Amino acid sequence: MKNSKIFWTVVGFLLAGIGIIALILSMVGVKLAWLAWLYKLGGLFAFVVHLLMVVGGFALIYLMQTDFTGEDTP
Repeated sequence: MKNSKIFWTVVGFLLAGIGIIALILSMVGVKLAWLAWLYKLGGLFAFVVHLLMVVGGFALIYLMQTDFTGEDTP
């Protein structure tokens, strides 16, 4: 169980980090090569997907670090 939480937390960090980097780079006119197919579908579509990557990454991090047992265990 613990390894699963760590794995999904790392995935969340990577997703959010790549999304933020892609957003910043797209503002200066640079595109990540392996995300270039998004720009072929339209600039707005690519922007929305990058935002969803950031929000989804932070949501994964939050959900994996939250204790849902209802107990106050340190």
